Amino acid sequence: MNRVLHLIVLLAILSFSTRNAAFGDEASIVSITTPRGVQQTFILIKPEHAIASVILFAGGSGKLGLSRMPPPQVGPYAFVAGNFLVRSREKFAAHEFMVAVIDAPSDQPRGMSGSFRLSTEHAIDIGPIADYLKSHADVPVWLVGTSAGSWSAARRAIAAGRDGIAAGSIDGLVLTSTVTRIAPGSSFARRFPEFARDYPDGVISMALPEIRVPTLIVSHKEDACEFTPAADAPALAKRLTGSAQVATVLLSGGDPPRSDPCEAYAAHGYYGIEREAVDRIAEFIATNSKHGPR
Repeated sequence: MNRVLHLIVLLAILSFSTRNAAFGDEASIVSITTPRGVQQTFILIKPEHAIASVILFAGGSGKLGLSRMPPPQVGPYAFVAGNFLVRSREKFAAHEFMVAVIDAPSDQPRGMSGSFRLSTEHAIDIGPIADYLKSHADVPVWLVGTSAGSWSAARRAIAAGRDGIAAGSIDGLVLTSTVTRIAPGSSFARRFPEFARDYPDGVISMALPEIRVPTLIVSHKEDACEFTPAADAPALAKRLTGSAQVATVLLSGGDPPRSDPCEAYAAHGYYGIEREAVDRIAEFIATNSKHGPR
């Protein structure tokens, strides 16, 4: 074997080992058929003794481009590959949480639009994931969304007991870097004028009083994204009048940004303080979960 070929093979082995270590021995890709007849695929990480389960909703299009070749991995060109929740999935598992990182469903090949994230169809797709997790560990199931993923998480929490959709074993909600402003004239408003009209305050404009489960709001004080300012956290919390428990966590610090303000490697994505962010989320989940068979 010549030196160049040997180096290529060695790099391939190292890359495979790194990806495998990042996912852990109990990681897999699962695909289930939802009541709508579409395929909903997700990364599943199973700790030995789960104390809770979390369904993680990435921002952007939510399209992970998952590969079925072992070890399971996010597609190399997936826009959300570096998303805060996607890259922190093992940190959640380290808290003994069963983790599901969901991909866009099969009928959304280009990723999830804002209108789809707010649809009844999307809420329907999420329920079977919660039930799947529940069938593997009878522990509380929490929804955790970040940025545009906050629409998805909030929509499913609202759907519990509404729209003819069963609760789907949802026990709690975490909203991080929540979309709370759609600035007139912004790229988002131009692309989705109906949202600028009907949801000028983003998630705050949703039917949040219908949410009953404990809810945590996490923001970064230095988040410079125009759609997700930390200053809106109190207004968001104030709308959660029906939640069993509401708390707000404001974080600060981290590494210098190496992406645009609304992307993953900036304060918006808790860059450099991922562990602290996950630890605070895990603390709230552990404190506000009812463990054991119900």
